[in-house]
Amino acid sequence: MSRTTLTSLRKMKVEQKKIAVLTAYDASFSHVLEQAGVDIILVGDSLGMVIQGQESTLPVTVDDMVYHTRNVVRGSEKVFVIADMPFMSYANTKQAIHNAARLMAEGGAQMVKLEGGAVVADTVKQLVERGIPVCAHLGLLPQSVHRLGGYRVQGRDTNDAEQLVTDAKALQDAGADMLVLECVPAELAERVTATVTIPVIGIGAGVACDGQVLVLYDMLGLTPGKRPRFSHDFLADTGAIPAAIAKYVQDVKSGQFPQLEQHY
Repeated sequence: MSRTTLTSLRKMKVEQKKIAVLTAYDASFSHVLEQAGVDIILVGDSLGMVIQGQESTLPVTVDDMVYHTRNVVRGSEKVFVIADMPFMSYANTKQAIHNAARLMAEGGAQMVKLEGGAVVADTVKQLVERGIPVCAHLGLLPQSVHRLGGYRVQGRDTNDAEQLVTDAKALQDAGADMLVLECVPAELAERVTATVTIPVIGIGAGVACDGQVLVLYDMLGLTPGKRPRFSHDFLADTGAIPAAIAKYVQDVKSGQFPQLEQHY
């Protein structure tokens, strides 16, 4: 069975069909997500926090990402798989190409995701020219949490909002095939989604994005401590993990998630 392709994901944007994305880190959850109709699995460096118990994503290594990506790919047949490039694994072009190639060749990912605006546009261009599809990530950048002063909403003032739109265009021009927007005002996310032609996946970015992504452990209510405002405990609603994931997919595709209380 062939996997979902970038062509079909682009077509979903054109046809205004919502894209349902969740993180996963192992074969068992990968299988459950696929059965529930998830379109994309993101093997996130969030595994540093929800799997490894780290305080942030920063300690996650390329070896960690290759290992978990390989397991997710083994557990699925048709879902599209994206792997995060961890902190400082793409500090220069040579390093980025080497590590992205590992995530695809050893891990089996169909796309890699990296954080940053126009500053990483050349890296994106170099990866794409070598046949490595790239998902960009703007807004709240977890790998830059110390510089940002914590997990805060981004793009609230006019200058920051304009910069984010400029960055989105630059990343698309560099060849990025997808964009994640994290923790930005819903109105700004709607503007970006309408401006670029690539699929835009939101997390805490309002309902107007082409799709939604959540950390699996957040939407199952399993993450210790306070759940992010933009998430929702679907397990509490349904009482079973497969049903919770299916409900998430259904609510994303129908536009029922996120609700206004999950907007900024």
